[in-house]
Amino acid sequence: MLALTRKKGESLVINNNVEITVLEIRGDQIKLGITAPRDVPVYRKEIYVQIQEENENAISADAFESLKNFM
Repeated sequence: MLALTRKKGESLVINNNVEITVLEIRGDQIKLGITAPRDVPVYRKEIYVQIQEENENAISADAFESLKNFM
């Protein structure tokens, strides 16, 4: 993991097309602004994990149904 220090108003760039800017720091919360192309999905990690779990469950259910129909 790369750890960087940024102050309010400072940014970092990822892969030449994603910019993350520190917008506000209030107590233990930081507000970030993300500028990315429309085709680059941006998720909060907890939402991303939930999507991945639901996709895995759907694949498992589809595989089970396929096997059930095969027999």
